[in-house]
Amino acid sequence: MTDVGQRGALVLVHGGWHGSWCWEHLIPELDGGWTVSTVDLPSVDGDPNVSMYDDAQAIRDHLDGIDGPITVLAHSYAGIPVSEIAGTVPNVTRLIYLAAHMLEVGESAASALPGEPSDPPEPPDLWPVFGNAREVFYFDVQADWADAAVTRLRPQSRRVLYDKQTRAAWQMIPSALVLCDEDHVIPEFFQKRGETFAKLVRRLPGGHSPFLSRPYELAKLINEIAEDLPGCTG
Repeated sequence: MTDVGQRGALVLVHGGWHGSWCWEHLIPELDGGWTVSTVDLPSVDGDPNVSMYDDAQAIRDHLDGIDGPITVLAHSYAGIPVSEIAGTVPNVTRLIYLAAHMLEVGESAASALPGEPSDPPEPPDLWPVFGNAREVFYFDVQADWADAAVTRLRPQSRRVLYDKQTRAAWQMIPSALVLCDEDHVIPEFFQKRGETFAKLVRRLPGGHSPFLSRPYELAKLINEIAEDLPGCTG
């Protein structure tokens, strides 16, 4: 088991197409009070059969190895598998949804994507990185960091878009939502609805990837949320 720092454990879970590499500029900005770790989701490993539930299990396996209070930060798509599994881990005391989906039980990510069909593709396929990824994800990131990030994006299992939420951990665990003022990914409807779901709402300027565009500001905000949003006691 991994022991945790004074603030507890902070587990960072990346969104679609990304990997744990996306946190490399944020982690050095986090103070030593956190014991920081990351999760790599299997849905970006190139297997079109990987489901959202497989991602949730990967998160669960990681959380089970931590002894002490855990704050989980989920970016973008990761809000869905984190919501699916976090409520089953007693020592998860706080959730931070960073430009992330907060779905209700019975919903899938496809409901947040206009134009997506209601049924999953047959046979299962991969969702390739779209050509304007640099503009969508990294328009406000310094050029060399943005260029490097685009080269590291990987195709995403499309199946995860259609897997329905069976649990919504934000309903039972104190949760904060961080909205990005120029987010080009999460539809405005879901941002506004998320404000009614979260116990605490904070904002950052800029786009969907503040871990690259403003890592210092994001690290500071994470610490502020830890102070302003008391965790549950399990």
